[in-house]
Amino acid sequence: MDNTEQIKELEEELRVTKYNKRTQHHIGLVKAKIARLKEQRERRSKQGVKVCSVRKSGDASVSIIGFPSVGKSTLLNILTNAKSKVAAYEFTTLTAIPGLMHYNNANIQLLDLPGVIGGAAKGIGRGREVFSMLRITDLVLILVDVNHPEHYSVLKREIRNAGLRLNRKRPDVRIKKTAKDGIRVGFTVRPTKIDETTIKLILKEFKLNNAEVLIREDINIDEFIDCLEDNKVYAPSLVVLSKIDTVSKGTASGVSKKINADIAISAEKDVNIDKLKEMIYDKLGLINIFLKQPGKKADFNVPLIMEKGCTIGNVCEKLHKDFINKFKFVRIWNSKKFSGQKLLRLEHRLDDGDVLEIHLK
Repeated sequence: MDNTEQIKELEEELRVTKYNKRTQHHIGLVKAKIARLKEQRERRSKQGVKVCSVRKSGDASVSIIGFPSVGKSTLLNILTNAKSKVAAYEFTTLTAIPGLMHYNNANIQLLDLPGVIGGAAKGIGRGREVFSMLRITDLVLILVDVNHPEHYSVLKREIRNAGLRLNRKRPDVRIKKTAKDGIRVGFTVRPTKIDETTIKLILKEFKLNNAEVLIREDINIDEFIDCLEDNKVYAPSLVVLSKIDTVSKGTASGVSKKINADIAISAEKDVNIDKLKEMIYDKLGLINIFLKQPGKKADFNVPLIMEKGCTIGNVCEKLHKDFINKFKFVRIWNSKKFSGQKLLRLEHRLDDGDVLEIHLK
């Protein structure tokens, strides 16, 4: 019996087993076995697979993913100055086509990826190449044809099977291998979805007999296995419903609610394209930081594009690799409370529109 058949049998066992306190340990063990078998299959299948690579550029990158002929190329062309081939038949795009979108001073790279279909995560079509790009971009834009809402559930499954976890952060779980003393599990919260026995069973299935585990938030079995494998990519995403000009407003509204789309657009008719640009920028969490030299006015024409939550140290690192070591202090201006105050802490977090005057040793 090969790997695939074992996985199918275990998945069927999961399907018919009802989850409750009595079956939690068994379900955890079965899920661990499936994860381990899939990991083995993935390692074998990756050998010799070409990567769909594009040099990253700009302040952030966005991958556009969807079924063939969903309108990815048309959308890329209207959002950027790219010339991605557009045709009325499937599989037009055979390579990743990049384009650059300019919005609120930021240069955002958009990638029109080849269409994916069911089974893409296992290598059908050019799935592995496509998902290799998704794993290194900053935002995943899922494009769904309003005439085919059933595609969305397929895309979600394939994206998950490819190891991406969208609109989520890695659970706060620490797993440290040790040389002896068995498995020790600690909790800083009261768990409700997984218990210590299940955790130990999963670890032993992965041949981990000595480890220190610290659970700092309430997680389920799948999330714990993700942390144990430690090969998942956590990224923001937007679900975009396309081609709404081809159906009635009522139909478009109904489909949008059904798949919980973030926005409904028509690239052909330029409907909601500006709103989509704004949503992409906001979802990426970009902000403008302005710089000034001592005794001179700030340069408001060419801001430094940073991510929300960045620090003075992050700005120094982006400007030059030596700025951290040479940092002396910074003066900061903004509309909240600072008006040229002197700050010495590189850890100070910045806000959109802050003006910095960096002083070096």
